[in-house]
Amino acid sequence: MRDPLSVVTDAFTSFLFGKVETTRLPVRTSTGQAQAVYLPTAAPGLGDSGVIIGREVYSGKGYIYDPFQLYGQQLPAPHWLVLGESGNGKSALEKTYVMRQLRFRDRQVVVLDAQGEDGAGEWNLIAQELGITPIRLDPTAALDHGIRLNPLDPSITTTGQLALLRTIIEVAMGHGLDERAGFALKVAHAFVTETIVERQPVLTDIVERLRHPEAESAEAMNVAIDDVRAWGLDVALVLDRLVDGDLRGMFDGPTTVGIDLDAPLIVFDLSHIDRNSIAMPILMAIVGVWLEHTWIRPDRKKRIFLVEEAWHIINSPFVAQLFQRLLKFGRRLGLSFVAVVHHLSDVVDGAAAKEAAAILKMASTRTIYAQKADEARATGRVLGLPRWAVEIIPSLTPGIAVWDVNGNVQVVKHLITDTERPLVFTDRAMTESSVEFAAAGDALRAAELEAEQRAAAFVEQHIGDSESTVA
Repeated sequence: MRDPLSVVTDAFTSFLFGKVETTRLPVRTSTGQAQAVYLPTAAPGLGDSGVIIGREVYSGKGYIYDPFQLYGQQLPAPHWLVLGESGNGKSALEKTYVMRQLRFRDRQVVVLDAQGEDGAGEWNLIAQELGITPIRLDPTAALDHGIRLNPLDPSITTTGQLALLRTIIEVAMGHGLDERAGFALKVAHAFVTETIVERQPVLTDIVERLRHPEAESAEAMNVAIDDVRAWGLDVALVLDRLVDGDLRGMFDGPTTVGIDLDAPLIVFDLSHIDRNSIAMPILMAIVGVWLEHTWIRPDRKKRIFLVEEAWHIINSPFVAQLFQRLLKFGRRLGLSFVAVVHHLSDVVDGAAAKEAAAILKMASTRTIYAQKADEARATGRVLGLPRWAVEIIPSLTPGIAVWDVNGNVQVVKHLITDTERPLVFTDRAMTESSVEFAAAGDALRAAELEAEQRAAAFVEQHIGDSESTVA
């Protein structure tokens, strides 16, 4: 029972100033639930310009990422490393990211597709959807009017051609060229490029000149012609593999006419190449240099170079050095390099540890999907991740990853639209049918929608009505 003086005082105050207190009961809630109402307590995002990736797990806010928008402000380099074991969503992330980037008119993407599915690369469905024919490098089809890439294509500078030839030979031999072998290769290449002008020079011309060097080249260095021939013998044998060995047909002729380097998406289908053979790093080297000299141009386009199974690059010292130069050069011309690797130990403990460290250092964005605890701790040490992020990596569910964007670390759930889902699904061989997968996906989306609707109803009923109390 209130005393008469308090009643009179309240009545007089209300008469002068109006009623100032609410009569609604306060809402009891937890700090976790209150964060959904007071969003400034959530982790800061990366801005609102770029490609939508999904939702930040703890706040529910949309997560937007674009290396071209962030470069120079929040990112020192536009390159990106994606890590994680199979089946956790790396492939789906890459594909949706590329498709969403291509909605911008000034974007262009090259993909090195090393994964196979249904007799073709796993990017085949996306290429078909965009009306693009993948560039399929296949030794079995190369002799039957298959795709060819010529390392001596005139569109590549003579310096670039010689550098590419050296890289091919060093990758195949497993060690660098000595001065004598390098000299034999240089004089053979110089003679071929100077004398063959009526057509594209090809590798057969180089092999022939190594076997039969010109006397002038020997006399210029005051050495015997037989010595020059002996110096170039091992080089000729290595190049002969591309001419008459297991890789014949793909690189020993003029570049196939009709390869459209102005298409928004260019897919190199490497799925027919044995990924554990020496052929894969050789292919990576050839494609990398060929793109460097024919695709990357100062035309203000923003280009993305995405490499599946990127350990083939980073684990070979000679190919890693080539791509390291490409990354440094491409950054000035708007190139974002995306490397997809299953395990960081595949590269940091390999033969090219020094080169791998340099490439990893240039990747200012790192996305880590679920890994085993030991691998997660090793990854955290190498990448400098905070302790809390390392601890949750083993427990991440498919589609959720730790994103480290130049020190801004957040946990992000990747969202896939209904239109994208049939294009990014890459494990049909492990299921009865894609129809069953679609039905399961529909059921999952319906459950997620129902849960979100219940949460929204709860907020509206129990928090919306108490706005003044919370304030």
